[in-house]
Amino acid sequence: MGADIKQLKNRIRSVDSTMHLTKAMGLVATSKMRKSNQMMTAGREYSDSFREAVRLLCGSRECAKSAYLREAGSRVRAIVIAGDRGMAGGYNANVFRIADAYRGHIIPLGKRACARYGGEYISSEKIGTESILNLVQIQCADFVRGEFDRLIVVCTKYISMMTQEAVIEELLPLKKSEEVTAAPIFEPDEVQVLEAAVPQFLAGELTRMIRESFACEIAARRTAMDSAGRNAQLMIDQLQIQYNRARQNAITQEITEIVAGAGQ
Repeated sequence: MGADIKQLKNRIRSVDSTMHLTKAMGLVATSKMRKSNQMMTAGREYSDSFREAVRLLCGSRECAKSAYLREAGSRVRAIVIAGDRGMAGGYNANVFRIADAYRGHIIPLGKRACARYGGEYISSEKIGTESILNLVQIQCADFVRGEFDRLIVVCTKYISMMTQEAVIEELLPLKKSEEVTAAPIFEPDEVQVLEAAVPQFLAGELTRMIRESFACEIAARRTAMDSAGRNAQLMIDQLQIQYNRARQNAITQEITEIVAGAGQ
């Protein structure tokens, strides 16, 4: 009986320690939420503005024969954006579930994606614009040479604080838009502007996806830590009841033994 009480006491202490850890991680995630959401919003606004200019170029007759607008084939190259740390619920698992279909064609971003698929690691939290642009320029050159037909990104879409969805977004080839009748004048010409703009545009798109995925990771971690904290408190309450019962039984047994000994 004494051993059971000791085990329950150690178990309560262990769960309480874990609960303090989850609370601390939840507070860290909360402190990062505002900045990550601001960065995500800024990335979306930049991407939306640039996307309109590219849409106008893609509607130009002169750009119709560009390599970036060719028909999509079956050969796929994928970029996977995954979290560097754990304890974020199903955030990484949802991404990998989609990415596994493209195993062997993946450029991983994130330590866990890198460990799963191999390749060079670039931190999705501290990645710089120069690193993204260099990565995109390599992909654009390979695409123009015909080494693959489609460039996709497996990332996470931020829907709300409680909901994040793993999705596939296609970067290349660009989608042809309807011919624009009142298009602006591009100098020196539409084709040269498109060729120069595509790497910058794709770098902006990838930056947006990385920032949005990071915001999703923070939101998922906060939700997971809040849930873990509640479950830990519930477990402590249940263990405390068991501990009190075991202690009461031990005291009752001692009293019974004392009474029985006195009667003899």
